[in-house]
Amino acid sequence: MPVLWTHAEKLLLASTSATRLALLVSAGLPVETQDSGIDERAIEDAAGHEALDPPALAGRLAAEKALAVSRRHPERVVLGADQVLECEGAVFHKPVGRDTAKSHLMALSGRRHALHSAGAIAIGGQVIEHFAASAHLTMRPLTEQAIDLYLDLAGPDVLKSVGVYQLEGFGIHLFETVEGDHSTILGLPLLPLLASLRRLGSLAL
Repeated sequence: MPVLWTHAEKLLLASTSATRLALLVSAGLPVETQDSGIDERAIEDAAGHEALDPPALAGRLAAEKALAVSRRHPERVVLGADQVLECEGAVFHKPVGRDTAKSHLMALSGRRHALHSAGAIAIGGQVIEHFAASAHLTMRPLTEQAIDLYLDLAGPDVLKSVGVYQLEGFGIHLFETVEGDHSTILGLPLLPLLASLRRLGSLAL
């Protein structure tokens, strides 16, 4: 029987994100997940003191996730991933409730923003591969009533997204243009990831 993944142990995703897991499974990769347990806000605060730009911040978060899990499982191939939303120089964080989600959408309404997605692969407690990609999205001008309707239709799951939208669902109604790979928008650039895994000899194809 043909085999794609060359390791005895499955790829270990340093995240409990159902979206990232689904992307990996769709690519035929055997995956297990584990929460990294890192304090993302503390890392973001430290990155602010270092004046890291948003793409570099996404890379730092991805690396810290991969390292945290790799230290617990040094024999495994560990994947960390993260995403940063940037709009006109401001970095957005995941909303903590509906009111914050509404304010995010009002701020993004009628504007073009960037999603910077990054990944890091760690083995033996060291990052040995890293990759990144960005996508740009322009949101339609939205009234307050339209935003309320969208949040009612989409439900609480959108609070899991930093941009308060899921393009695979009702979120597609919010946009005028979308520039970039779909997997990058979902938070895990698949083509750069697969290229990294090939360099490591982890893929037979």
